[in-house]
Amino acid sequence: MLSFSGNLRVYLAIEPCDMRKSFNGLYALAEETLKEDPKSGALFAFTNRQRNRIKLLYHDGTGLWVMSKRLEQGTFSWPKATDAGKVKLSLTPEALVLLTDGIDLRDGCRRAWYERE
Repeated sequence: MLSFSGNLRVYLAIEPCDMRKSFNGLYALAEETLKEDPKSGALFAFTNRQRNRIKLLYHDGTGLWVMSKRLEQGTFSWPKATDAGKVKLSLTPEALVLLTDGIDLRDGCRRAWYERE
């Protein structure tokens, strides 16, 4: 389980990206596409087209972290843009944890594929 402080800024890239990207590629996406400084202490979340993988980019002051999660079944409930041309959403750390734990952010319930037996 991931745990983040309540004052962490989280930016979610709305459009999918190439999951072959790692440190430098995700860093460039955060700078050029999301127009944010990756060294600011914010966390950046990216997904692929199928919405079954997520990568997180975070700079802790000493270096970059890249965290990845691949779902064996189902998809992440990825938020959609509310405004045309919007490339990022700002989430609370709690919303990020819900997203990575399989909670549908629209309905506030666990997605059927994620039910524990």
